Amino acid sequence: MASLIVDERDQRFALNEVLEIGKLCEFERYADFSVDMFDMILTEAQKFAEEEIFPTLAESDKVGCRLEGGQVYVPQCFHKPYKLFCEAGWNCMSFPQESGGQGLPFILRIAAHEWFIHNFAFACYPGLAEGAAHLIEVYGTQEQKKKYLPKMVSGVWGGSMCLTEPGAGSDVGNLSTKAVRQPDGTFKIQGTKIFITGGDQDLTENIIHPVLARIEGDPAGTKGISIFLVPKYLVNDDGTLGRRNDYEIAKIEEKMGIHGSSTCLINFGDNNECYAELLGGEREGMKIMFQMMNEARIATGLQGLGSASVAYLHALKYTKERLQGSSLLEFKNPDAPRVPIIQHPDVRRMLLWMKSNVEGMRALMYYATVCGDRAASSKDPAEAEKWLGIVEVLTPIVKAYCTDMGFRVIETAMQCYGGYGYCSEYPIEQFMRDEKIATIYEGTNGIQALDLVGRKMGMKKGAYFMTLLGEMGATVSKYQGVEQLKDLALDVQAGVNTLAEIGMFFASCGKSGEYLVPVGNAYPFLMMMGKIVCAWLLLWQAGVAREKLEAICRAKGVSMTDASALASLFKDNKDAAFYEGKIKAARYFIKNVLPEVEAAAKAIKSKDLSMMEIPDEGF
Repeated sequence: MASLIVDERDQRFALNEVLEIGKLCEFERYADFSVDMFDMILTEAQKFAEEEIFPTLAESDKVGCRLEGGQVYVPQCFHKPYKLFCEAGWNCMSFPQESGGQGLPFILRIAAHEWFIHNFAFACYPGLAEGAAHLIEVYGTQEQKKKYLPKMVSGVWGGSMCLTEPGAGSDVGNLSTKAVRQPDGTFKIQGTKIFITGGDQDLTENIIHPVLARIEGDPAGTKGISIFLVPKYLVNDDGTLGRRNDYEIAKIEEKMGIHGSSTCLINFGDNNECYAELLGGEREGMKIMFQMMNEARIATGLQGLGSASVAYLHALKYTKERLQGSSLLEFKNPDAPRVPIIQHPDVRRMLLWMKSNVEGMRALMYYATVCGDRAASSKDPAEAEKWLGIVEVLTPIVKAYCTDMGFRVIETAMQCYGGYGYCSEYPIEQFMRDEKIATIYEGTNGIQALDLVGRKMGMKKGAYFMTLLGEMGATVSKYQGVEQLKDLALDVQAGVNTLAEIGMFFASCGKSGEYLVPVGNAYPFLMMMGKIVCAWLLLWQAGVAREKLEAICRAKGVSMTDASALASLFKDNKDAAFYEGKIKAARYFIKNVLPEVEAAAKAIKSKDLSMMEIPDEGF
């Protein structure tokens, strides 16, 4: 039976047949790998997810975390898979081999972790350690790397990310946590951090917290922020663990979902003895933390995709098994046999909407990630900057679009179940509860939109944005000459034109001092851009699928214009049915979802600022 976590056939199609990730092995950086090795890794990821991680989903939700005597205890069912996870190296796939990792392309890490992230409450623990270790790898001193990296990369020690404070929230520059310089060059930290995912747990011997704080006397705002390493247990010169550091886990947040994830409130330095080490240079905290934030935003987008994928596949299975109502052709016959609800038009509409959105998000996620690998691998600075520029533009879209649409996919999956979906005997309601937080943390989706409009589109005077438009235009040009895809290519080209038009419109608003127009419409624009990018990638996939389907038909002696013969082929040939499904998913998205862009563009160009003009008392 096909997996209920990820559509493995679509995953391999996106990676191997469209993005052709095997070409990464032509770079010196990845010369030791091969497509066969990549496929083997993903096969093992699927096996591990199905046998070890998915079975803990419901139990961890019911058990949750508990705080006793200042120590957080995670669900016991997490301990075995965490140990196996680290032993198999899933936690250090893309780390350089010289740092104890496997040196794999990041796209392989993302594709493998798509299998795991449906259970984010589990996946957050090794994921946060990986992110914190990567900060140390890039910015740490040789002494810090020697002290912390080996055990963090191996999973023996954990990590977190301590940014948010009660009075500051997303306004990080307003933080009040302070760092007091000590004669030996270390620091003492005092302050409170909230909403710290994985702030404490009993899976690892130690936890290394990257903490944002302001050194006493440094300027206000983000320019005065530094970043520090605060270990749970101090590390002795011989690598053994010393005293417990001076911070307290004050509470675990009671949350709507991800109950197996310990979201902590941490008080640092109540006794003025919280040891900390500066990471990187003084007042470079935001620059350094943004590396981890950008990685976390990609991971959060993956959470949206993974949650949508598992929800869609569960709904698909349910609609094939649930008997209710008669065929549309026999609806007036009370004695007609009951049929699976997948045969009902509105259910089919919901399924195809989910399928096309999930496959569009997967294409977006994988494309952005492989662009990053190309940037890291190329020895040509101009080529590397081209791919890195695309990653910069797409990162806020990956985070915000995939998490918002992921939630909507789960909502639609619940609708397919009817009342059963709302009940806990089926997993959909947990998928929905667990996914919602992804739209909020790592910078709310509104903040992602401001980042896109206020920073990313203007990078290098708009060159990165224009490069992405050029890549999209090249795909459209390729398929405008394919008769069966010509209308889809024209529709996507219209979307790309609209995207360019609104980009220029925002620029003109900025020049005329109408800054509130792009600021007030940043989120609608991000969602609009997400739909256009997904439409482009689905067109690309449809073009590849069309070529593959034509090859199968030639080999089988089936005419592409013979509907009866095609229907028979689709029943007997799984690959042919898959490729036809790719084409139909692209057509549905481009004809039914992409047109929403026109309405969004019209609304943006109206320059309506009612949201600013309405008095507070008018709400």
